[in-house]
Amino acid sequence: MSVLARNNVRVSGRGTTPLVFAHGYGCDQNMWRLVAPAFEDRYKIVLFDHVGSGQSDLSAYDPSKYSSLQGYADDILEICEELDLHHGIFVGHSVSAMIGVLAAIKEPDRFDRLILVGPSARYINDGDYVGGFSEEEIQELLAFQDANYLGWSRNMAPAIMGNPDRPELGAELTNSFCRTDPDVARQFAAVTFLSDNRDDLPRVEARTLVLQSREDVIAPLPVGDYVQRHLPDSRMVILDAAGHCPHLSAPEQTIAAMEAFLRE
Repeated sequence: MSVLARNNVRVSGRGTTPLVFAHGYGCDQNMWRLVAPAFEDRYKIVLFDHVGSGQSDLSAYDPSKYSSLQGYADDILEICEELDLHHGIFVGHSVSAMIGVLAAIKEPDRFDRLILVGPSARYINDGDYVGGFSEEEIQELLAFQDANYLGWSRNMAPAIMGNPDRPELGAELTNSFCRTDPDVARQFAAVTFLSDNRDDLPRVEARTLVLQSREDVIAPLPVGDYVQRHLPDSRMVILDAAGHCPHLSAPEQTIAAMEAFLRE
């Protein structure tokens, strides 16, 4: 099986500098449809699905490999190797922000810049560190998912998306969650919500933009602030947006912030 088929890789655009988009948990590359086209005239756009998501090859899912975020980071590096991508820009949403961090640390020449949308280095509160959730809350969330994945999806997706005045956004995320294989989704959720990448942040060499919604129940403002402060070369932009998916709820603001960062 080729790497490109495994991850349902799609390449477009008229530029030469790679711009790689990585989707978040329970999503697929379609979630970038309102943002990626804005860059096609200047960049080589690379879209893909994490194994177990979207139109990826589910038979390639290895529970051992994907028991940590490094397994997903290694997939990204394999895609870069296959396409001969160097000195590009990585755009990662949610858990894919830390996946991109791990990829950039392992092979620094692949990405000169990172754009992290709604990143979290750790979701669980730890002493003075504010992650947004207690350990008990995360364990309850995972237990609910184990017991009733569809019910969990219908409850969690609208809360993650925010924007209750735009129910079509929550419905889209719900449907995306429900299309994901439940066994894969449960393991990916545990890997995501129990991960701790705080010690990885200072090791990043790439110039980084942290994009944060003003209201985000998954990655609240103190989380984004922590990520930005611990990345050696970074800045943060707080979007006047609600929810964990500003690339869907506020694509124009997301594009504008990315454009400004890339012009620097």
